[in-house]
Amino acid sequence: MSKNNQSTYSGGPIDILLVEDNPGDIRLTEEAFKEGRIENNIYVTKDGIEALEFVRKEGEYEDVPRPDLILLDLNLPRKNGDEVLEVLKDDDNLKCIPVVVLTSSKAEEDIVKSYRHHANAYLTKPIDPDEFIETIRSFEEFWFSVVRLPPVDEDQR
Repeated sequence: MSKNNQSTYSGGPIDILLVEDNPGDIRLTEEAFKEGRIENNIYVTKDGIEALEFVRKEGEYEDVPRPDLILLDLNLPRKNGDEVLEVLKDDDNLKCIPVVVLTSSKAEEDIVKSYRHHANAYLTKPIDPDEFIETIRSFEEFWFSVVRLPPVDEDQR
């Protein structure tokens, strides 16, 4: 988990669940958010099963906060991102959590399927590390400075 205290966002830190199995992409994402302007807490799960346990607060995740936003890779072990997205958006308690697909796939089929499963956005990861960091920073600027996230009932936290 990384924290950044240079926030211009007045709602307190944003809790982000990053569902990613690639250590390099995890590091780059954490680095980009660490250097950003929004105070955030990044939690990482490395497969689809862990991601669902996290949002449902099961097992080792019973004391974690409900994420304000989920960054979801599609190519995951045990349960892929499409399956996770479908489960999240079919669950009345979880479907209002914004889910942004962050993946290396540029396949039109993956984009269409993600939006059919109600992804809130689809971002393709650039291969170049500097471009990857810039994509995350642009995403952060838009998502946390322009977009209004839904409020969460305290009993869901």
